[in-house]
Amino acid sequence: MPLRSLSVVMVMPYCKPVRRPGPQPCAPSLSASAGPGVHWPVTALNIPDLIRKKRDGESHSRADLEQLVLGYTRGEVPDYQMSAWLMAVYLRGMAEQETADLTVVMAESGDLMNLAGLERTVDKHSTGGVGDKTSLILTPMLAALGLTVAKMSGRGLAHTGGTIDKLESIPGWTSELSEEQFLRQAQEIGLALVGQSKDLAPADGKLYALRDVTATVDCLPLIASSIMSKKLASGAHTVVLDVKVGAGAFMRTLEAGQGLARAMVDIGTRAGRQVRAVLTDMDTPLGHMAGNSLEVQEALDTLRGQGPHDLTELCVALAVEALVAHGETQAGAEARARQTLQDGSALERFRAFVAAQGGNPAYVDDPTRFDVAPGRADVTAPTAGFVEKVDALAVGRAVLALGGGRERKGEAIDHGVGVELLKKPGEAVAAGEAVLRIYHREGRGLDTAQTLLDAGLSISAAAPTPEPMILGRVN
Repeated sequence: MPLRSLSVVMVMPYCKPVRRPGPQPCAPSLSASAGPGVHWPVTALNIPDLIRKKRDGESHSRADLEQLVLGYTRGEVPDYQMSAWLMAVYLRGMAEQETADLTVVMAESGDLMNLAGLERTVDKHSTGGVGDKTSLILTPMLAALGLTVAKMSGRGLAHTGGTIDKLESIPGWTSELSEEQFLRQAQEIGLALVGQSKDLAPADGKLYALRDVTATVDCLPLIASSIMSKKLASGAHTVVLDVKVGAGAFMRTLEAGQGLARAMVDIGTRAGRQVRAVLTDMDTPLGHMAGNSLEVQEALDTLRGQGPHDLTELCVALAVEALVAHGETQAGAEARARQTLQDGSALERFRAFVAAQGGNPAYVDDPTRFDVAPGRADVTAPTAGFVEKVDALAVGRAVLALGGGRERKGEAIDHGVGVELLKKPGEAVAAGEAVLRIYHREGRGLDTAQTLLDAGLSISAAAPTPEPMILGRVN
């Protein structure tokens, strides 16, 4: 069955990482990378034929996609022809094998990270949400559990935050590591994290820029191939996907999230990887904090075993997926994952990781050191009752208005601003009681943030039915 287009929006940020050419041995389908700037031995391009083929609903061969995508990446196929092909894909969809072939071709368009010298490698990807600081907690948990996380992460864009931005709240921490430093740190600590690069799956960067201006972003096979091309090029054997669903996510409905999760798992499986996806709720922000410094503080609380229930349970669930993929039982994996938060082993790995990448470990030991904006303003309940809804998108946009996010790549952000959920959905509240707290810097964006949060807050007379955090799994 073809994978049809869905009404979603996907934003993929890019930053600069370590470069590691060469294939990952566990993915034999990636063993013939051309690398950047190398021409594939293909016949003369007949791009109109390929456009017609997709326009008429036919499937492309791997050779077709190599000619088209790699030709476009090298500048041999013009934008107007690639735009026509993208629209044909948007309207006609792609078959599963076709989508997998497209993803591998995109991955092979640039550098491939070689993690062959590392054992039990795991990567984790979230499709983006509000208050989503799981990478800060999950990655040291996995390292403490004996897995290796050699990961590339991105910066935030629009209403979603980025792991690199959060970590840069720690003075001195840097995402710039040499190839040798990156691999040595991953070997010794079990955790190394750098920024994304234009040299990783460069075909995706060019294609996304064109999709963005041709109304072809919200197309399931193109979204799935965009995400998974970078995961395949990053080299990890196991990939755990956190597919967010709801108001603050790019996938607004469970059906859309399931479709994306199935497509990404299928791509990874066909490429010889272990891929597992968890679908999670993003109608409400994750945890209590949204904003870079605030989220790092909350992540540190969670690593000490004192974090919010929803955040803790999600991190445990994702860790279990990684361990089960490596042959452990569900029950044993869960017990081991929880233990890392109780015995301090995950916190110790995070501290070592921060120090190894130039960060001041005193901030790990004493989270009150973080720069948090001094201004405070509360959003209160208009009536007594129960918190029915705290709209995640409204919270994300409020943080953006305060200066805690960026609307364009490269913009500076204020790490200290943000929003705290004093009450979560289902909790009782009195009339006039504070439900949300805004952390602002000299009033910048405060009026806009208050308006957004007021509109995103709902109070009901009766307690709402609790919604589960985990909405489903695809393995």
